[in-house]
Amino acid sequence: MSTSPFPMLDVFRQDVESQVLVLTGGLLALERDPHAAAELDACMRAAHSLKGAARIVGLPVAVRVAHAMEDCLVAAQQGRLEVTPDDVDRLLGAVDLLSRIAETPAEQMDTWLAGRAPEVEATLSGLDAVLERAQPPAPQEAPAHDVAPAGPVADRVLQVTAEHLKTLLDLAGESLVESRWVAPFTASLLRVKRLQQHSSRLLDEMRGTLAAADPDERVRARIGAVQQALAESQAALTDRLVELERFEHRSSNLAHRLYDAAVAARMRPFADVTTHLPRLARDLARDLGKEVRFEVIGEATQVDRDILAQLEAPLGHLIRNALDHGIEAPAERRAAGKPAEGLLQVAARHSAGTLQVTVHDDGRGIELERLRASIVNKALIGREAAQALTEPELLEFLFLPGFSLKEQVTDISGRGVGLDAVRDMVSRVRGTIRISSQPAAGTRVLLQLPVTLSTVRALLVEVGGEPYAIPLSQIARALKLPAAGISVLEGRQHFELDGQRIGLVAAHQVLDVDARPLSSDQLPVVALGDATHTYGLIVERFIGERELIVQALEDKVGKIPNISAGALMDDGTPVLLVDVDDVVQSIDRLISGGRLSRVQQARAELTASRKKRVLVVEDSLTVRELERKLLGMHGYDVEVAVDGMDGWNVVRTGGFDLVVTDVDMPRMDGIELVRRINSDPALKAIPVMIVSYKDREEDRVRGLEAGAAYYLTKGSFHDETLLQAVVDLIGEAVA
Repeated sequence: MSTSPFPMLDVFRQDVESQVLVLTGGLLALERDPHAAAELDACMRAAHSLKGAARIVGLPVAVRVAHAMEDCLVAAQQGRLEVTPDDVDRLLGAVDLLSRIAETPAEQMDTWLAGRAPEVEATLSGLDAVLERAQPPAPQEAPAHDVAPAGPVADRVLQVTAEHLKTLLDLAGESLVESRWVAPFTASLLRVKRLQQHSSRLLDEMRGTLAAADPDERVRARIGAVQQALAESQAALTDRLVELERFEHRSSNLAHRLYDAAVAARMRPFADVTTHLPRLARDLARDLGKEVRFEVIGEATQVDRDILAQLEAPLGHLIRNALDHGIEAPAERRAAGKPAEGLLQVAARHSAGTLQVTVHDDGRGIELERLRASIVNKALIGREAAQALTEPELLEFLFLPGFSLKEQVTDISGRGVGLDAVRDMVSRVRGTIRISSQPAAGTRVLLQLPVTLSTVRALLVEVGGEPYAIPLSQIARALKLPAAGISVLEGRQHFELDGQRIGLVAAHQVLDVDARPLSSDQLPVVALGDATHTYGLIVERFIGERELIVQALEDKVGKIPNISAGALMDDGTPVLLVDVDDVVQSIDRLISGGRLSRVQQARAELTASRKKRVLVVEDSLTVRELERKLLGMHGYDVEVAVDGMDGWNVVRTGGFDLVVTDVDMPRMDGIELVRRINSDPALKAIPVMIVSYKDREEDRVRGLEAGAAYYLTKGSFHDETLLQAVVDLIGEAVA
């Protein structure tokens, strides 16, 4: 059999996981009540979806198994078969077989199926027996399990320089990016194939025209030879496309594995940086005459070695602050009703793709009024303004260089360099820091850091016609601001965000690039900064979120203003990573120098061109993803719905040029969806294409009579039948 496309096999696995849950629950319910119509219907649909999904990814064995299950369930639906407990056993055995097929790696599929051929045939024979109401076969033996290794083999430890690891990671990143160029190249070859098909049709037309004119025999022979050569070329191109697609999947898989392995080689357990902290806490507590229980949670949490190396000093500062400022002396704790021994806890965990490091103590907390008075005494802000500060704004002052609540400088604290140094480290690695405190209950400092410095999740924006990447961790909000929402106060433009007045700045002025006219009344704005300095950066457009591979800038280039590093997009295009802290400082300098210009929105006419929108309604995850990717790759704006009812709700939101729907779906089938669309005066102009595995003539007639504009049977998508049908109905992707 042919190896299935790797990315689609991953989607097929997800499809199997969800449908197996439906089948297992439904079959167990049928064992209790063989006539449960809802369970029968759900199981039949699940088997039908798996059959179609397996056909899409090229797994004929899975198609046979799912089809046999579907036949049994259809017979039960029609009252020709009453499901018995023995029947349920065989159907569940088929479900287990489908799960094992889906879990088998693509490169091992042929070998695995060859070794399991008897099991496959036994499963299919059992399902045939269910359908024929024959006597149940002898109980099957459980499939043999692979022999496990005799025992774990200890990993060898080798000394590798950090520079070599960095080089390996850079090369792995480049390999990952290079592997992505094949997909668009394949798409270009599909366009070549479409041109060949068009040329073939033209030759057919020319041959017909010449036949009427009775041309010379040599002319007919030449045209026939050209047609033959073109047909052979098309066949060869189809074969090469299949091979190229397989290579692309293997190459992408290998590049991802290589990159993941390179990243893993740079990861170290959090325990590597905490080994000395218990002793540090113990010694400081003794010097201060305090009792403390020190705990480390999440020692096995994996951290990039570069981040780990920079965490040691900040953690030391935070522990000193907690012991000196936070945790009280034993007598004070007893007087407050606390145990004499304080708790100081350092924890690390992964959350939502980030590394979260928390330092928490159960001490006295931060006295906000004392902090407010200290800010005024140090002449950092006026008394009235200080009274208006919120708790987060007050706590931000703790990060200022040289700021401390201690009146006397000791060898432990008081110089105001601790939290300043911590924030500096966090900024360098594109992270964030936040302090929270409760009076008499303690203080918590949360460092939110990237898991690795080799990649960054960023928002891509366009400024001056070029893409720039802004780390998501440093974005307070991204929004579309109506032009009417801009106000002017003391000559400066601003807008309201969560009750706070945010100053507006044009990104092109900060980044020193040419301005482009803004062609919409909805201004794309990225809110950057902290609790005390937040600005709205107006960009030309949002491109989208991306996981980017970070590339350090060459040392000879030096520090580029407002830029921290470079990165590579999926197609290998370089993009600059914005240094958010640098940008905020640049804005402050523009304001203080009186050089901040007003945002000039050009009232350019919106172009009439737009992407055509297609709604795909399909309950099979595999088929849904394939159709979405195929149409999206060719420029259409695609939305998806998971069943007929979901599709009906989505299509009524308006703006769709075409609906592509399956027939057999839960809650509402495709035929009913077509009828509803055609009976709605606001929607009946939208053409509907049915894509179904039902290829009988009566099914086609039923779909067309319901009002479908096109009825297409699912099959191989290499010939772009679906895409050509979409083009025939609504034209190319851009109007």
